[in-house]
Amino acid sequence: MPPLDDKFIEGMDRALTGLSDPVAHLRRALENDEITLYCQPIRALLGAPGYPLAEILVRMRQEETALLPPGDFLPVFEYFRMMPLLDRWVVHKVARRLSRGSKVPRLSVNISGQTFDDAEFAGFFVAQMQTPGLAPGSILLEIDEADVLARPQEAARFAAALRGAGAGILIDGFGRRAVSFEPLKTLRLDFIKVDGSITRRLLTNEAALAKLKAIVRVAQVIGAGVIAEFVEDQDVLLRLKALDVGFAQGFGVYQPHPIEAVLG
Repeated sequence: MPPLDDKFIEGMDRALTGLSDPVAHLRRALENDEITLYCQPIRALLGAPGYPLAEILVRMRQEETALLPPGDFLPVFEYFRMMPLLDRWVVHKVARRLSRGSKVPRLSVNISGQTFDDAEFAGFFVAQMQTPGLAPGSILLEIDEADVLARPQEAARFAAALRGAGAGILIDGFGRRAVSFEPLKTLRLDFIKVDGSITRRLLTNEAALAKLKAIVRVAQVIGAGVIAEFVEDQDVLLRLKALDVGFAQGFGVYQPHPIEAVLG
């Protein structure tokens, strides 16, 4: 189970308020489709304009209208090691939705480090990719740099198995710590998502600029696209284009919306 630091305890307190049986509550939420999918499109900065991919985000319905943000319920999924169950639910819903057609051709789904231990996830993913009408390669699996660095061998095995199952692979939060390119050698990534701590300081901090330039150079060598996250203004967008960053995501690009509002 995760370490019980102050931030984690605070999140758990919020999430568990009023729940006598949190595990049963979360299972019911999945069974009754009380998890709602949102979507944040990612803009292409080079080549043809548009939004070639988008990230799937989750919210939980509370009562009839209120939506809980991830920080208010994901700590419970994580604490009770239910993230693999949530990951499967999201992939299943995304596969079904994409099979009906979409204005955005590719969607990325965040996958927990807990799912690295799900030996049957690759087979499950293969089954989802066989959904009639679903285009090959239309689902990317987004894994966090922290999970990759904490468990590099497990992450490499997971990525290899899922790539063999037809998934694209994206690493999220890259460069959040001191930049290490070691994980990129084994994961065979489709995209590298640059952490917002770099993007936010891009115009004012030489170290952030140097980090981004190094990431772009390595991405070009390995054939991965670069996505800058937490882009909030036009000046940053212009600088990203000048640095050959291919994609941008953030509130200055496109705010999250319910999935139907984005996919059409």
